[in-house]
Amino acid sequence: MLFMDYIEVEFNLAPFNPWNEVLVAYLSEMDFESFQENEPSLLAYIQKPFFNQNSLFELLEKINQQENLSINFKINSIQQQNWNALWESQFEPVFVDEQLQILAPFHEKKAFLGQTIFIEPKMSFGTGHHHTTFLMCKEMFEIDFKNKKVLDMGSGTGVLAILAEKLGANEISAFDIEPWSVENCADNALKNNCFNIISSLGDIDEVKGPFDIILANINKNVLKGHISDYSRLLNPNGILLLSGFFKTDSEELIEYAESNTLSFFHLKEKEGWAMLEFKKY
Repeated sequence: MLFMDYIEVEFNLAPFNPWNEVLVAYLSEMDFESFQENEPSLLAYIQKPFFNQNSLFELLEKINQQENLSINFKINSIQQQNWNALWESQFEPVFVDEQLQILAPFHEKKAFLGQTIFIEPKMSFGTGHHHTTFLMCKEMFEIDFKNKKVLDMGSGTGVLAILAEKLGANEISAFDIEPWSVENCADNALKNNCFNIISSLGDIDEVKGPFDIILANINKNVLKGHISDYSRLLNPNGILLLSGFFKTDSEELIEYAESNTLSFFHLKEKEGWAMLEFKKY
C-alpha cells in the first residue's frame, strides 16, 4: 500500500470552465500529481516535500489578473493515508469511442469489441481520463504500429506504450523521470500481458534510438526542450505525436518542430487541449 503526506489545495473557480483546465495545466508543471473536480471546486494534490507556497501564490496572482474570473483557495495538510484506496473509490472506466476501454483491475470486464487495457495508476499520470491521453489514444488507432520500434517519452502509467504493443509494435522503450512511474509502467505492462515494453528511468538524454514512432504526452515547455532530440531519434518518415498542451500553444510548437526537420501533418482538439502529429523528412 502507498502511504505518504500530501498537501491538498482546494480552488473555487467562477466560472469553473475553462479555468479548471487552465489551472490543471499550470499546476502539473509545479509537481502537483492528481486532481479531482467537484464543480465549482478543483482539488489538487502534491507531495508535501515538493510544495512551494510562494510559487503557488505567484501563479494565483498571475491568474487573478484575468478578467471575469474569481478564484479563492484553501490549503490543507493531509496526513498519511492509503492513497490506493482513495483512487479506487474515484476511478471510473474510460472509453475512447468504440475502439478502447481503459479499466482498473477491480472493474468488471464487460463485452467490448475494441481493445481493453487494465491500468493501476497509483501516483502516475495517464489513466485516459485527461483529454490529452484520450487524443493520443484516439490518434494511435490511425497509425500503423505493426512491427514498429516505439518510444513512449514521459510514460507515466504506460497506457500509451501498452496500446502501442496491442496495435502491433514489437519493441517499445518507455521512459519517465519519476521512479514510481517506471515501476508502475512495468507493472501495468505485465497486467496486460505485454512483454515488448522496457520501462526505464531517465530523461531524453538517456534515450538511444532510432525509432519509427515517438509518443510524448508532456507539458509544452518540456516538449520544446525535447523536440530537437525527437527529430534526431526518429527514422526517416518516422511519426511524432505530441500532446499535453492547449490548442493556443500549437502554433509555437509547430514552428519549433518545423525548424527541426519535422513536417506538420495535422492537429486534433478536445475541449481546448490539442494533439499534433509530425513526420520526419
